Amino acid sequence: MAEAALRGAQATAAVRARRGRASYVGERAIGSPDPGALDIALLFWCRARVAGDAPGGLADHLPAAGSR
Repeated sequence: MAEAALRGAQATAAVRARRGRASYVGERAIGSPDPGALDIALLFWCRARVAGDAPGGLADHLPAAGSR
C-alpha cells in the first residue's frame, strides 16, 4: 500500500487541479505533486516502516526541495 500511495502521489504532479485551492493556481501547479496526496503517502510509508516493510528510504520517494 505504501508503494502504491507514493506512486500515486508522484503521479499527481502531471495533473491540473480542477477543484479546491490548487484550482486557483491552474497550469502553474503542474510539475508539483499534490500536498494532500503526499501527506497520505507519508502516513502509509510511516505505517509500513513501523511494521518493517517500508519501501526504501523516504527521501527516495519525495520530490527534491525546490524542484518543480
